[in-house]
Amino acid sequence: MNLAGLSFRDIEYLVAVAEHLHFGKAATACAVSQPTLSAQVRKLEEYLGIQVFERASRSVMVTEQGAEILAQCRTILAEGRRLLEMAQSGIEPLGGQFRLGVISTLAPYIAPLILQPLRSRFPNLRLSLVEGVTHPLVRALEAGELDAILAVSPVREIELSELPVFHESFVLAVPRDHRLAVIDRVTMEDIPPEELILLSEGHCLRDQTISLFPASQRAAQSGGPMQATSLETLRQMIGAGMGCSLLPQLAVQIGTLLDDMVAYRLIRSQPLPGRDISLFHRPSFGRIREVRLLRDVIRDAMAGLGTLKVHGRPETRALAAT
Repeated sequence: MNLAGLSFRDIEYLVAVAEHLHFGKAATACAVSQPTLSAQVRKLEEYLGIQVFERASRSVMVTEQGAEILAQCRTILAEGRRLLEMAQSGIEPLGGQFRLGVISTLAPYIAPLILQPLRSRFPNLRLSLVEGVTHPLVRALEAGELDAILAVSPVREIELSELPVFHESFVLAVPRDHRLAVIDRVTMEDIPPEELILLSEGHCLRDQTISLFPASQRAAQSGGPMQATSLETLRQMIGAGMGCSLLPQLAVQIGTLLDDMVAYRLIRSQPLPGRDISLFHRPSFGRIREVRLLRDVIRDAMAGLGTLKVHGRPETRALAAT
């Protein structure tokens, strides 16, 4: 047996099947036909002399020996990506592909602010933006499928290097005819937990809201409160008079404001409820200088708004209620 019988592509097929536990979904993820992927996986199993997957008519399971093989396959792929990172680090900064994950409660609002500056400063950058919730983004970063992620700090699941970027406060969003719509600044005690609309599970903003209003967690466990799958759906539900919620400051400034339906109220509290946004990358990542350049561009864009607290920059003016 020699290395000529192994290829990175075949190893990617093997790992994809393990991640999806479904040959069709793995083939779609690898952009090949299912017969091609199935044949290559079978060929690799025969070459190694090990059955990696136990196949049934409606399920795929990893065998005990297969789990050991897959662990090594992931290491091989990670080292292969590391080799490419080292090669790319020698060319112009941010001059090739860069895969950036962004949490979904931030991506639609920060993208319009950073894409044009990035394109102007790094014309040869091929930026791939991946939107999602925190846990899958962290897993993808750990596996080498992403180069960095923009997420809420802290991320405690794995050891990652963190570059703080900015802090944004939360703003209360209520229907225009809500009793709190006429108050310029509300207190935390003014906000009715029973009326809060939460994002669905997996969103860090949901967890942060629950930490501020424990009663909303009890309501969720008993069949309420109402939930939304995205920030914009949540905003629409508020506009329809179905409840209220906390929105990140950037979503209020950049998002579709629905001014005739939604009122935004600043919260009078010390400290102000909010979230810290950081860039995270693997400690061993070979393009750390480029992550820092990306951080600088994002900081400049956020500082240009004049309302967010950009880490490492002077204090800024407060956001006005609308």
